[in-house]
Amino acid sequence: MVVGTTSHAGKSFLTTALCRILVRQGWKVSPFKGQNMALNAYVTQDGKEIGYAQAVQAWAAKIEPRVENNPILLKPQGNMTSQVILNGEVVGVTSAEDYYQNYFKVGWKAIKTSLRSLQSEFDFCVCEGAGSPAEINLKYRDLTNMRIAKYLHASTVLIVDIDRGGAFAHVVGTLQLLDKTERSLIKGIIINKFRGQRRLLNSGIKWLENYTKIPVLGVIPWKDIMFPSEDSLDLLNRVPENSSKDISVTILKLPHIANFTDFEPLEYERSVEVKYLDLNQNIGNPDVLIIPGSKTTISDLMALHESRMAIQIKEYLKRGGVILGICGGFQMLGEAIFDPNKIEGEYKICSGLELLPMETEITSKKIVCKRETFSNYPYAGFSAMGYEIHQGVTSFSKDLETTQDSQLYYLFDDSTLGVVNKNLTIWGCYLHGIFENGTWRRMWLNNLRRKKRLPPLSTEVVNHLEQREKELDNIANLVEDFVDLTPLLK
Repeated sequence: MVVGTTSHAGKSFLTTALCRILVRQGWKVSPFKGQNMALNAYVTQDGKEIGYAQAVQAWAAKIEPRVENNPILLKPQGNMTSQVILNGEVVGVTSAEDYYQNYFKVGWKAIKTSLRSLQSEFDFCVCEGAGSPAEINLKYRDLTNMRIAKYLHASTVLIVDIDRGGAFAHVVGTLQLLDKTERSLIKGIIINKFRGQRRLLNSGIKWLENYTKIPVLGVIPWKDIMFPSEDSLDLLNRVPENSSKDISVTILKLPHIANFTDFEPLEYERSVEVKYLDLNQNIGNPDVLIIPGSKTTISDLMALHESRMAIQIKEYLKRGGVILGICGGFQMLGEAIFDPNKIEGEYKICSGLELLPMETEITSKKIVCKRETFSNYPYAGFSAMGYEIHQGVTSFSKDLETTQDSQLYYLFDDSTLGVVNKNLTIWGCYLHGIFENGTWRRMWLNNLRRKKRLPPLSTEVVNHLEQREKELDNIANLVEDFVDLTPLLK
């Protein structure tokens, strides 16, 4: 089991690395996180919703992601409430104070059932904690950290982010707040994100080992490795690149931004600069502006209006800009969004950006499914894979295919998945993971390059999954080089 002294200490990163390291050694491995709170989600082959980080860890273990990897997913949606996804399906909405009473017992049952299933199939289960295992006011209701470690008698490693400062105090304080049984499970400490000369750290490590009687298994140096962010707080730590690149992509940092892992493949493109923009900032003149997915679309659409970002978007479009809306961002491009049953919150209707002739109604039935389709316009006949996660049905005010003077075209052979206007300046898409399709991504980028009279990129490019495989190996290599896992694997 991997637990951390704080959020963002490196638990997901280390769990991913351990999965890849163990599977390299010939073991059958599965990741596990009992309860995850995140807005980045993934759809399994059987149409279940789990945290995206657990999907990445499953890929690191060279298995297909499945609901047992993450039986409880909480998706924050404002007003101190979260949508509860149990065993991959929505079962309700809860406040933090009501969660323990309504979902703790059924959640613990789902966790144990998932663990039994994984234990029957795999040699190793690498479990990830959440936040800190020493939140003494929350331990009675914690379904993710030491309750699972004790249930499994799991060898546990404690990871700390030294780049934040206070690493030794974080480790000692965490251990002090664990009970005797919990502390006995901690077999090693790992120091993460170290910058500087290792020899200057040696005296501190020696003191820590003497004081805690727990070995420091390694010191992982800070390295700029592409790794999917688990939640939007990670976006705050991203430093814009200073280098000038061919194409600039700006993504709006919506208050409830979801599935921004969609844009990871763009960050791998060497000719593309990706940056996230707060709603109170000026758009400027990027080559494309992306409105991403949202957990609470109406609330975030209202934020666009209240911040005057909606006006900026229209002015940017008039200057010759290009806009792409994905999922909730696609819904915002229409004339209005209706929520008659107040599924998202207190508002029943909100005016859209009025850039596409369509309306969306938020429905109680959530669409969660894998998709495989073919592109229709402006590049026909290329396969595209991805997944849908949205709570709403979009309808157009006219039938695009039977209107001869239509300025809109269906992006895919399935007309429900998205549209683009004739000038290729307004794009709307329901398909998460669209940029993982290498050929489609490059052809989309070439449209932007053509506007700037830049030479086209080759469209004979691997899909993102092959790039991701290399990055997963890089993560495992880094941990193998600097961490001794022997005490964990005895």
